[in-house]
Amino acid sequence: MTEPLSDERSGGAPFIAAERARAVRSLAPGTLLVTGGLGLNSRDGQSVSGATNSVFLFDHNGRSFGRYDKAHLVPYGEYLPMRPILSAIGLSRLAPGDLDFADGPGPRSLALPGGGLMGLQICYEIIFSGQVVDRAHRPTFIFNPSNDAWFGAWGPPQHLAQARLRAAEEGIPVIRSTPTGISALIDARGRLLRSIPPATAGLIDADLPPPAAQPTPFARAGNIIPLALGFLLLFAAIALSRRPRYRHT
Repeated sequence: MTEPLSDERSGGAPFIAAERARAVRSLAPGTLLVTGGLGLNSRDGQSVSGATNSVFLFDHNGRSFGRYDKAHLVPYGEYLPMRPILSAIGLSRLAPGDLDFADGPGPRSLALPGGGLMGLQICYEIIFSGQVVDRAHRPTFIFNPSNDAWFGAWGPPQHLAQARLRAAEEGIPVIRSTPTGISALIDARGRLLRSIPPATAGLIDADLPPPAAQPTPFARAGNIIPLALGFLLLFAAIALSRRPRYRHT
């Protein structure tokens, strides 16, 4: 069984504790740090057997309030498919590293101190329609940290557009934070309230917009709605194509 490798078991407790303290040093009491990092897993509690692309939540004292592990991993970027076969013929990941990331369990909502639930979707996970929210624990907002440098100049606008679609579908605001893409605050109707251009240092200081008062039809039914509409259009096209046509002479 694979389990998280704790600070003590990793043998790096003093270093990790010092880095954690440095990361939260500028936080005022009552504020939180939501940051990305690598989660290490171990089968024996001593050596590293796997890693996860994760988001961690800390308070101003450096205490952890939760962790989310990315579920939709990038093939050849975060793991090498069919590693025994492909590595044998000389293929490797496009990103440096021989240790493949392990996938997380899927959408999860983290409880925030003081109330509220935060949903998390790391990087391109936000593009998967109908798979961004824990239905049993509907979040107040979704946090979407990303590194859009993978996708070139054309990627960040498309990635932002996909995040806006997810916000409108679910009726939940989205916060995007990315050093290389477009950071933004999106309301529950998919409207762009604030943004920072790609590769630009900046700060968005704004109130978090509320989620929709009631789950949207999409939030209740998911992708059954577009699939049903697609089949309806198909049946309508077939019916119209079989209608008799009369020619006037």
